[in-house]
This record gives sequence, structure tokens and C-alpha cells, in this order.
Amino acid sequence: MKPSKLQDHLRRCHPDKTEKDLKCFQTLKDKFQKRPTLDRMFASTSQRNDDGLRASYNISLLIAKSGKPHTIGEKLILPAVEEVLKTVLHKPASDIIKIIPLSNNTVERRIDEMSSDIESFLCNYLQTTHFSIQLDESTLPDNAALLLAYVRFIMNQEIYEELLFARTLITDTKGCYRH
Repeated sequence: MKPSKLQDHLRRCHPDKTEKDLKCFQTLKDKFQKRPTLDRMFASTSQRNDDGLRASYNISLLIAKSGKPHTIGEKLILPAVEEVLKTVLHKPASDIIKIIPLSNNTVERRIDEMSSDIESFLCNYLQTTHFSIQLDESTLPDNAALLLAYVRFIMNQEIYEELLFARTLITDTKGCYRH
């Protein structure tokens, strides 16, 4: 706004503030800029939820790598995290624990999502590079035969070996057909 129009607006709409000095208006501006807005309130809540979601995925990955039951998240990990927060940081942990979903179904869903992401990445990558396949037959305790396929490839100047798939064969280890 032009200075003349701004002065006119001040005289007409805010006659009580015409004698105030510049510092008063600067403090009003600072208060206005620091006031809580919907965007800021949702941003802080959203950031906390994002952190909880990220922690949930990271813990689910650790559970998957350990091979432990998915319920270990609720039964052991959350209580352990709560105890660490109380003992070391001397803070109530209930708010933090609430935003980390680790139920059996949630952990299972997270592991499935991560494995499908890895599978699609691996399939897409293998379509664009040279690789070698190794087939291996293994047995399960009930004489079931299992076909394992491993793939080796180079990515970023490193050799990787990944399990491509595992399928149960229609015959068992003795050559009998399984039903």
C-alpha cells in the first residue's frame, strides 16, 4: 500500500493508534507472525505422527530381521522403550508410545509392504542388468521338497546375492506326489 493511503487508513480506521510509535507496531507485527495458525498446529502434529510412523517401520524391520513373532513389538519393545524414556530421560513416555503403532497386524502389514517394495525393486532392477541364477533344492521336516532360487547381480560396484523365490515342489524328497 502507498504510504499516503496507509496513513489515511490509520487515521480513519484506527484513530486511537495514530500517536503510537514504530516500536509498538513492530511488536504487534511480531505477535501476529508468532501466533498459532492451523498450518503450524497441524504441521507439528503431522511431524510427530510421521516420526511415530517412521519408528514403527524401523522397529518392524528389526522384528522381521530377528525372526521373532510380530507380537514382540507390543509385549517387549514398547514397554522397553517406555522404561528407557522414564529412566534415562525422566520424561513421561505415554505420549510418545501412543504414536508408535506396533500391534501384531500393523507389524505384519509393515513387513508385507517392505517385502513387496523390495520385490518390485529387485524385479525392476533385474530387468535392466545382467545377473546369474542359482537353483537349490532343500527339504523341510515333513519330507517336503523346496525349490530355492537365488540371484546374483552387481549394483554400485558391489556383488549382491538375494533370494528370488522359494516354491514347494509337487513331489516330496522320495519322489512321491504331494496332495
